[in-house]
Amino acid sequence: MKSIHCACAAMLLSFCLPAATARTSAAAKAAEKPPQIAETSQKLTPFEQALVDAENGFIAAAEKGDLAYMKRTLADDYSFVGFDGQAYERQDMLDGFGGAGVKLEPYNLQVIPMGDDAGIVSYDLIFRVPASEDEGPPPRYQHWSTVWVKRDGQWKIKFQQTTPTHWGDW
Repeated sequence: MKSIHCACAAMLLSFCLPAATARTSAAAKAAEKPPQIAETSQKLTPFEQALVDAENGFIAAAEKGDLAYMKRTLADDYSFVGFDGQAYERQDMLDGFGGAGVKLEPYNLQVIPMGDDAGIVSYDLIFRVPASEDEGPPPRYQHWSTVWVKRDGQWKIKFQQTTPTHWGDW
C-alpha cells in the first residue's frame, strides 16, 4: 500500500514540482510563463484549445492541491501509469493526492484529436522535489500524456501516463 501512495504522490508531484536548474532552451522559455502549457506557434483549433484549457485547469488544480477539482474531473473509470510503470486507479490517485506548493513546467505540447469528444494532450515537463521532501523522488524529466473525454458536456480525465525521459541527479 505504501508503494501505491508513493507512486500516486509521484504522479501528482511530477505534474507540479518546482523546476530544475538545468533546462533546455524550450523549457527555460516555458518556465518564464505562468504554470500553463507553453504557447505554440501554430494556431489551435477550438477543439485543441479546449483540451489545452482543460489541461491547464488540471495543472492549476494540482498546484493548489485542489482535491475537489480532482474528484470532479477524474472520470469514474480513470486510471494512470506512474513513472514506475505500475498501473493505478482513480481512488489510488485521490488517496495519494498531496497538498499545495507543487509546480509544473510543461513544454513541447501536442494535441491529438480522437474524435469529437476525446483527445490526448501530450507534453514534456521538468520538475524537482524540494530538498525537504527528497526521499527517492521520481525522475525530473518526463513525458506526460492525458486522455480527455467529454461526458455530459464536461471534459474528464480518463487516463494519464508518465514516462521518464532522463534519469539523473537532481
